[in-house]
Amino acid sequence: MCADTTDTTSLTPDYKDTLALPQTDFPMRAGLPKREPGWLERWETIGVYDRLRDRAEGRTPFTLHDGPPYANGHLHIGHALNKTIKDIIVRSHQMMGHDARYIPGWDCHGLPIEWKIEEQYRAKGMDKDKVDVVDFRQECRRFAEGWIDIQRDEFKRLGITGNWADPYLTMDYRAERIIAEEFQTFLMSGVLYQGSKPVMWSPVEKTALAEAEVEYHDKESFTVWVKFPVTDFSLPEADVSDEEMSDDEREAVASARAEAREAFVGANVVIWTTTPWTIPSNKAVVFGEDFSYGLYEVTDTPDECWAQVGDRYILADRVAGPTFARARLEDGMWRRVRDVTPAQLAAMTLAHPLAGAEGSGGEWNDPRDFRAADFVTDEEGTGFVHCAPSHGMEEYELYRGLGMLDRVITYNVEDDGSFRPDLPFFGGTRILKQNGKEGDANAAIIAKLVEVGGLLARGKIKHSYPHSWRSKAPVIYRNTPQWFAAIDRAVGDGQDTYGTTIRGRALRSIDELVTWTPRSGRNRLYSMIESRPDWVLSRQRAWGVPLTCFTRKGAKPTDTDFLLRDPAVNARILEAFETEGADAWYKPGAKERFLGTDHDPADWDQVFDILDVWFDSGSTHAFVLRDRADGTEDGIADVYMEGTDQHRGWFHSSMLQACGTIGRAPYRNVVTHGFTLDEKGNKMSKSLGNTVVPEEVVKQYGADILRLWVAQADYTSDQRIGPEILKGTADSYRRLRNTLRFILGNVAHYRPEDAVDPADMPELERLILNKLSVLDGVVREGYRSFDFQHVFQSVFNFATVDLSSFYFDVRKDALYCDPRDSLERRAALTVLDLLFHRLTTWLAPILVFTAEEVWLERVPGEGSSVHLQDMPDTPAAWRDDALAARADTVRAVRRVVTGALEEKRREKEIGASLEAAPIVYLPADVAEIITDRDTFATLCITSDIRLTTDPAPADAYRLPDVPGIAVSVVSAEGEKCQRCWKILPDVGTHAHPGTCARCDRALAAQS
Repeated sequence: MCADTTDTTSLTPDYKDTLALPQTDFPMRAGLPKREPGWLERWETIGVYDRLRDRAEGRTPFTLHDGPPYANGHLHIGHALNKTIKDIIVRSHQMMGHDARYIPGWDCHGLPIEWKIEEQYRAKGMDKDKVDVVDFRQECRRFAEGWIDIQRDEFKRLGITGNWADPYLTMDYRAERIIAEEFQTFLMSGVLYQGSKPVMWSPVEKTALAEAEVEYHDKESFTVWVKFPVTDFSLPEADVSDEEMSDDEREAVASARAEAREAFVGANVVIWTTTPWTIPSNKAVVFGEDFSYGLYEVTDTPDECWAQVGDRYILADRVAGPTFARARLEDGMWRRVRDVTPAQLAAMTLAHPLAGAEGSGGEWNDPRDFRAADFVTDEEGTGFVHCAPSHGMEEYELYRGLGMLDRVITYNVEDDGSFRPDLPFFGGTRILKQNGKEGDANAAIIAKLVEVGGLLARGKIKHSYPHSWRSKAPVIYRNTPQWFAAIDRAVGDGQDTYGTTIRGRALRSIDELVTWTPRSGRNRLYSMIESRPDWVLSRQRAWGVPLTCFTRKGAKPTDTDFLLRDPAVNARILEAFETEGADAWYKPGAKERFLGTDHDPADWDQVFDILDVWFDSGSTHAFVLRDRADGTEDGIADVYMEGTDQHRGWFHSSMLQACGTIGRAPYRNVVTHGFTLDEKGNKMSKSLGNTVVPEEVVKQYGADILRLWVAQADYTSDQRIGPEILKGTADSYRRLRNTLRFILGNVAHYRPEDAVDPADMPELERLILNKLSVLDGVVREGYRSFDFQHVFQSVFNFATVDLSSFYFDVRKDALYCDPRDSLERRAALTVLDLLFHRLTTWLAPILVFTAEEVWLERVPGEGSSVHLQDMPDTPAAWRDDALAARADTVRAVRRVVTGALEEKRREKEIGASLEAAPIVYLPADVAEIITDRDTFATLCITSDIRLTTDPAPADAYRLPDVPGIAVSVVSAEGEKCQRCWKILPDVGTHAHPGTCARCDRALAAQS
């Protein structure tokens, strides 16, 4: 009889349909750009934000106060970063049990918008100053309204939640009323004063600027070495007539004095400056008391040199050589004649280089003050500094301290950067042209100095220079009458818990009331406020909230009755602003209306300067936190979150403003993010073509990818973004999406009635629950401390490593093949259900669209949304540190097994790991931990495994970092089960052909 050669496997039934394979419509490809708008519409329809407010009644409020962006252009990548961080903060705190409120807002006043309208006017050949101020303000308002609508839609497209139906606007009538009221608090408490000091001034925009409105760019400037002649030398008489001196000593001193006078008179003190335009306003020269100075004489000159043989110059010794080099005098062309002491310098009288110039009208004939000052350096320049206190704060402060301001302040420069028309030689010349380019003033001044012999050298220098961040034009320091808030004057409001002055309150608030993320933010703001001058509140513009005050005609700013402080007048102003907005200040008859019958309008001048826009935004705590029903009970925000530039901007102005009105900081936490750079770490610039536009990222990848980029970045430092980085972000998203898809596919088989109590679960499931317990703490603490990078990386690693690469890989067999009622399968499904609820809610603050998609795949319904859920509580009983410690040992041994299997796979000795039945050689202590060969074989995804404490053969596989463990891979014995693919000895001996015992039972249960 012939042998039977029939292929029995071809007669085995196809068991595929008997497996509990994943079932889900959740697509592998997200298609976010097309699908996200649908979720936005759905959230709008079901009113998620409002429903959260209704459900949150009784919860602890948590308020992130939104720093207002300007309503004047499309969003840039910094906006996307900023608003996404805020959104993650708000959503995460809501899902952790708070009533998390977010009221978006816009800064509507000030130069950013006013400048846009002026640009439109200039394009049409119109003069802004000839337009009715109320009409002009209305154009600014309409411009802002248009951009608010555009930006609102752009923010919403990023998935930002909030009260978009009722945002705050600094130009709302109610807001303008409260800003005016906050200003009146400064007025009535005595910290407001009018002063005249140098402030940063934009000649192009014709207004003062705050430090926050200035950015620094390289600028090429003229630089000059100017000669101030010594016209007299007179030591104090006591130096030459001391009664204790002998006649010979007295005669020697007198001779030395005469010698010094002969040496110094006719010499020149040389100053160096990069602002030649300030020379006409010079009133003094200062020197350093601790520097070494010398008198130098020119002994030879080259061609084309302004110095002449015999000229004498006084210079700091350290910089004498470089100074003469700039004058084209080489070594050997000059010599040091003698020392010059600080006392001798103080005895000199200097003349302005233009003194006595023909046609000067005596403008510069007064002697220049000459004294020591602590801000002089001998690191560069000449060791002397020319002082124009009208154009420099250090000089201003020096002479204010000396009580000499009335002798040194000038008003030579007009608001457009031109010199006053009657200034000799230079009247009408401009420091800057209207387009921000170099004017003709510097050239004219240098030419005149050359003409009168006042220059030693000249040149050009490229240096960092302040520019207006709006017009991009250079700014100047200019002395103008401005309104200031005195930050070291006692505030007369009785709110002295944290100090009596604005500065004192601010510094105490920084250390006692605010938590800083990162901590460096504290140091930055503290140092700024510690050293800052008084706050310049006034701007010479039209679009904003005016300084609602009146000054007595003929009175001096120092007079006690200079400012009108009348509560009744203030109340009338506020009442008008409430219904008409700040335009009421500019309408005909406004002065008479507000002064009423109590004050004669003829006695008072109405102030028409507008408030610094930073006062507007600094006041937002008053009309958003304190004034609104959805604000806070105490008017204090839990979080202010902005970019690092806001330490000199919104964080700063809000602190000063609140310390002047409520006596403390308006926030409990300050979170700061860095700047966004391109992939190479360069600053983004349209001219370089390296900008990343949020709208384009959303169109290509979807908003969730942009949000994921934010979550993956360390936002406390500068972040990088670009095509390759976004590709990497998209890859991380894809891996995470696959994990979520696996959960959805398998949890479709979950039935609540089959759930397994954690105490009855196998160790593998209890290990996952332990990890969930630990991770729950990590997630909550990360969100509470605003560390989203740590939150996402922890969840991502858990999802892709612990779950996808380990747990899912191990439990696929039980999920697909086990009988429906097996403990392993039911426990795994129970864990998957728990994973679903935690991963979706943990990720929802970051991946707002994807988390919603995952949620609705399993929990559909008209009003269903993951964003209406809280993060589930995690039972303390899930935590099992002892099990985790044992699991670390098991995972280490498993690594050796999988390493050995992979080696055999590379060598083509096996295909799938189920073809193997490894022998694992264990130390005795490890053998006490790993005792169940079937469970360990399941973990290693092999058909069988053998555990032994016998000595391992020399050729067994080992890993250096797992000492004492060795593995020999042998083939599994038996036949391949046609349902689960394990190779077992009992396959083919059961009722169902080609199956193992486990699969046979599963099939029997299905029949």
